[in-house]
Amino acid sequence: MPRKEDKSSKSKEKRQKRKEEQMKIKLAQEKVDIANRLEDPLATFPAFQTFIKDGLLVQFQTKKVTDLDESVREWIFDLTKRNMKEKYETCSWGWNEKKKKEEMMDERAWYLIAKTDANDFIGFSHFRFDIDEGLEVLYCYELQLETIVQKRGLGKFMMQIIELIAFKNDMKKVVLTVLKNNPNSGFFKKMNYKLDESSPEDSDYETIPYEILSKLNKKLLSND
Repeated sequence: MPRKEDKSSKSKEKRQKRKEEQMKIKLAQEKVDIANRLEDPLATFPAFQTFIKDGLLVQFQTKKVTDLDESVREWIFDLTKRNMKEKYETCSWGWNEKKKKEEMMDERAWYLIAKTDANDFIGFSHFRFDIDEGLEVLYCYELQLETIVQKRGLGKFMMQIIELIAFKNDMKKVVLTVLKNNPNSGFFKKMNYKLDESSPEDSDYETIPYEILSKLNKKLLSND
């Protein structure tokens, strides 16, 4: 039988490990809270507030969902529905309009908005600073573009903005979920997003119609 002091030592080790995990999550939450108190996450990146390519001039802004006009919120959801409803309906998730709208209009949501010099809204990204698997992350929920501006480099530019915002604010990684039946999912892999360790095992396509991808903050990795 193990000696009494051995049991006591193991118990102390478990308590110490639990304290370390709790402290780790506390520090992560502090970073998330600081990021969520920002007035404008894009303000420190003036070079990324405009996109010009092949006659397309786009301007960007970041706002909390609670600061968006109702008309903008309606356009955001309408674009998502036009781009994604069929993809949801053809996998096991299905399309639940109420649930999707609640997710997108959650008060924690941030939006990167893209509009032309004519003030036409042409794309957005819904993201949040959050805790995921015990780590501070920027979770990209959506990247949606109007059809007329797709495949022109705008989506890649917007993801670069998302990454800059994440890593400037010391998030450990950018995380996103993609549907396996979405032909555009390869776009993220071309941008060096890898299968995240939290992604479900690739077994039954019908049961698990998605995968989780992520990109690590190399700056933090080099400092560890």
